[in-house]
Amino acid sequence: MEGRPGLRERKKQRTHAAISDAAIRLFLEHGFQQVSVAQVAEAAEVSKRTLFAYFPSKEDLVVHRLADHESEAARVVRARPPRTAALTALREHFLDGLRERDPITGLNDHPQVRTLTRMILDTPSLVARMERFKAGAERALAEALRETSGTPELTARLAAVQIVGVQWALAGDNAERLAHGESADARHPGAVADAEHAFALLENGLRQPTRRR
Repeated sequence: MEGRPGLRERKKQRTHAAISDAAIRLFLEHGFQQVSVAQVAEAAEVSKRTLFAYFPSKEDLVVHRLADHESEAARVVRARPPRTAALTALREHFLDGLRERDPITGLNDHPQVRTLTRMILDTPSLVARMERFKAGAERALAEALRETSGTPELTARLAAVQIVGVQWALAGDNAERLAHGESADARHPGAVADAEHAFALLENGLRQPTRRR
């Protein structure tokens, strides 16, 4: 009896993965707007009802691939070593992401990643869904700053908006360059320099925003 919940959970995970894989494959091949939810369900061999039980909207079939990143900055802040500033931990984490070619930094030129990124940017409903994702990241980071540093609520909220905004701007710049043919390896030094500059501006309170450029 004890093994049944585990078996059920594994079956749910397999169904979730099958639906996700089928959706991404169809979207990349035909385009997000051209593929219906019914086609995804058919390709995954599930009913539309089952599909919506796992993914409440068509957009979630794409955005869920980034779901772990919504609370990533908050996790970094909570897990940082003692006496390490939150901004320092976030800067190092972003630089590590660039080094590892994490797609969330925009610095990944794998053809599938590049196509998926372009599809998101070219689809208004996905762009809108990503804005909700961004807002969630800001809320999670603000909460982590309050809980771990005793930062006042307004200060934490404003800091989170700036930090998340900078990370998204950097990732967007990288993705745009790669979309126009630049390789991740060629872009990496510039991406690092831009990140260093951006986090320095955050750390210094934007007192000298034009010195580097």
